[in-house]
Amino acid sequence: MQTTVEALEGNKVKLHVAVPAGEFERAINAAFRKLAQEVRIPGFRPGKAPRQLLEARFGLELAREQALRDSLPEYYVEAVREHDVDVIAVPDIEITAGQDDGDVEFDAVVEVRPVVQLLGYDELRLELPFALPTDEEIEAQLVGFRERFGELVDSDHPLTDDAFASIDITGSIDGDELGALTANDFLYKVGSDGIVPELDEHLRGARPGAILEFTATLPERFGELAGQDASFRVIVKSVQQRVLPDLTDEWVGEVSEFSTVEELRSDVRKRLETIGKVRGQMAVRDKALEAVSELVPLASPESLVDQEVQRRVRDVAHDLGHRGVELEQYLMMTGQEPQAFLDSMREGAAKAVLADLAIRAVVTQEAIEATDEEVDAEIERIAERTGEKVPKVRRQLEKGGLIEAVRSDIARGKAVQFLVDHATVVDEHGEPIDLSIADDDPSASPDTDHDSDESHDAEGAEA
Repeated sequence: MQTTVEALEGNKVKLHVAVPAGEFERAINAAFRKLAQEVRIPGFRPGKAPRQLLEARFGLELAREQALRDSLPEYYVEAVREHDVDVIAVPDIEITAGQDDGDVEFDAVVEVRPVVQLLGYDELRLELPFALPTDEEIEAQLVGFRERFGELVDSDHPLTDDAFASIDITGSIDGDELGALTANDFLYKVGSDGIVPELDEHLRGARPGAILEFTATLPERFGELAGQDASFRVIVKSVQQRVLPDLTDEWVGEVSEFSTVEELRSDVRKRLETIGKVRGQMAVRDKALEAVSELVPLASPESLVDQEVQRRVRDVAHDLGHRGVELEQYLMMTGQEPQAFLDSMREGAAKAVLADLAIRAVVTQEAIEATDEEVDAEIERIAERTGEKVPKVRRQLEKGGLIEAVRSDIARGKAVQFLVDHATVVDEHGEPIDLSIADDDPSASPDTDHDSDESHDAEGAEA
């Protein structure tokens, strides 16, 4: 088989493939074997009728037509691999010779991934909203830390946000009581929006003994019940307020690794700074991808955008499927038209395509490669995540032809890091930002992790 490749306008190439008659004869034989499986010839079992008999009965033309349909895609793929053509669309194939007899020749015109040249990617200026933690944020974390050790005490005061109410709650739809909306002696934190917003609204100002009745539309977290109107009856049985311990050196010494309030406060400040820098580093990568994509001197190819949209839709559908929700059902629940949903995906997909083209350009222009050691380390990580043995994972990747994909992903990751390392990061006022983290920065620990989410978790467990 002989192949040539010719560059065309419009980011396309033309592959010309010539298959000698002797080579194509194998495809014709395969077509006759396929025909033998599909027809019944008296005196022969399926698939056993000889070619001569089949050719005499059905003619050579039928088998040749089948051979062309079956073999041309294989010849095309072989030509793509031979010339390392990075195709991004379905080819337009035209048979130019051999449709009836003799050597087979065809042209395949196909769109390829653009190769771009970038300028200025090694001196990006990235603006990032960043600020050191304020005194108010630090004090809020200290309050959250104290809340973990707070005690609930009975109160006669009207309910306010952050107070707790012991309630009997009954929810029904069209008169049918629902177990998911019904509970006795349920300790509920006012203002948490844990069930429906209307519950918090009616609890505010209520006292023990109050009976509350209202109707609410169930939010999305109720799954199949979402969007339906439910009737609620709530009896407030008791009110409790959380009493926090005083923030003193003595108390801090008892419940943490620190001896004084100032030591604890300093640790909180350092941790918030570290968290902010980690988030900043992640944001810088996103900003770098956004900035470098703007350097690409062409529009996103529609075929690549279509592929990216399809991938994102599949990801959304897969994620919803794990929650027991179909994509069509989700669109109905959120009031989105299918086309509007796809259009919303398309803008992000177009930007992602440009970012991908830019990263590929950086890999090429900086001659970035993944070493064998880096590939081995990545295979080990894959094996660890999947719970498989490393040799088995390697064999699977090699069998699927995915080792080069792993190598490419590593190189692309190194290209992104190159952009980050060579970028100038500034705040909203144009002042440089230092996002480096010292090696001796403390890591989170159960006693001193003051993230507000943990406070909410502790409250939920107590409730």
